[in-house]
Amino acid sequence: MQPDVSAVILAAGLGTRMKSSLAKVLHRAGGAPLIEHVVRTALAVAPPERTVVVTGHQADQVQAAVSHHGIRFQFQAEQLGTGHALAVCRLQPGLDSGLLLVLYGDCPLLQPSTLQALLDAHRRSGAAATVLTARLADPSGYGRILRDPEGRVAAIVEHKDATPEQRAIGEINSGIYCFDAGLLWPRLERLRPSPVTGELYLTDVIALLRQDGQFAVPFLVGDAAEVLGINTRVELAEADRILRARKARALMLDGVTIEKPETVSIDLDVEAGRDSSIGPFVQLLGATRLGPGARIGACSILVNAVVEEGAEVLPFCHIEDSRLAQASRVGPFARLRMRSTVAAGAHVGNFVEMKNSTLGEGAKAMHLAYLGDSTIGPRANIGAGTITCNYDGFRKHPTTIGAGAFIGSNSTLVAPVVIGDGSFVAAASIVTKDVPPDALAIGRAHQVNREGWASARREKEKEKPGQS
Repeated sequence: MQPDVSAVILAAGLGTRMKSSLAKVLHRAGGAPLIEHVVRTALAVAPPERTVVVTGHQADQVQAAVSHHGIRFQFQAEQLGTGHALAVCRLQPGLDSGLLLVLYGDCPLLQPSTLQALLDAHRRSGAAATVLTARLADPSGYGRILRDPEGRVAAIVEHKDATPEQRAIGEINSGIYCFDAGLLWPRLERLRPSPVTGELYLTDVIALLRQDGQFAVPFLVGDAAEVLGINTRVELAEADRILRARKARALMLDGVTIEKPETVSIDLDVEAGRDSSIGPFVQLLGATRLGPGARIGACSILVNAVVEEGAEVLPFCHIEDSRLAQASRVGPFARLRMRSTVAAGAHVGNFVEMKNSTLGEGAKAMHLAYLGDSTIGPRANIGAGTITCNYDGFRKHPTTIGAGAFIGSNSTLVAPVVIGDGSFVAAASIVTKDVPPDALAIGRAHQVNREGWASARREKEKEKPGQS
């Protein structure tokens, strides 16, 4: 960041074309609110104490979304145009000197490198203002950039006011500017409301600078998608697609293998180590972290999950707020949630659910189990169909299974209960009392075999009237 640069992000509007009760800048793309992307871009070049977000609709929610960055906020009670939105920031500290960037909270695709290039071009030009422009195949609805013979900005003409010749111009005004702050504020004070809308427009500042012998220059962005403003759900979806494609590309360039990257969804803050691999249709969301060599199978969803080095998630798993230690293995069709941990070398198999539980090193729960509020020791084995009955209708209770314990298939462990180290629980047992170490617990009805009972029953059925 540069100490002589300030940034004002205009984010006061509701966004009526979104047809939503949620302020436009709070809609999410790429795993974060639109305003989050813009703030991060601004902070790449401007210090937080000189970065101001102009709020209006749902101001408290907008502020809450990005206040963790340590930036400033300015409330705009009435939305009276872009010029008015900037003018209400007049008394914010630090904005009266150096360079001032004007950005928009609904433009999440602008990249820090482009913003830096804009600043560099502005400094080289000696201009009072630099306008970020783009060339569009269909520029309908945008203001057109008219250049003078020296390539400077002669005027910005709104689409509705443009002649047929001017409408044929493909270079448009993005609305993103870099101003010499000392020259900007006196011109803002001279803005007059539009006779049609009653609003104050920043484009009029460019005209005032030219009238006063100053000049503005255009800076043409290489990728027009960067200046895409979000006004509809269709544009929101396109921005989400672009942001996620960028994220996938960045990870692949850092040494991550992604199969069919066009099918995956990876959020902004996800991290992945070298030689990790991500299968088709995977979703990596929130603050998920993949260690080196971690493998994520197709169609799995990870939310705020940590998958350490060499661990593997097989296809169709859902893992949230949980951790897989080195060389552990989970899935397929497993669910981990609420701070569950699979320790090094442990295995969780198909149709196993863990909730707020720890599976110790080398332990296994391979089939059809529910493990809730449990601590399971190293090398323990959990048989198919085992459940921990952790809820009594009022409170949750813990289950502790010791190191090397063996829980037979279809066992029911009624918490609170402790299964001692090295003990065995016989299959189909209901365990309601603690099991000492190295003991065998059998909690089932005594089996009785009645020989000949089945054949006798069949003969009896044949003797009933109406049977053939």
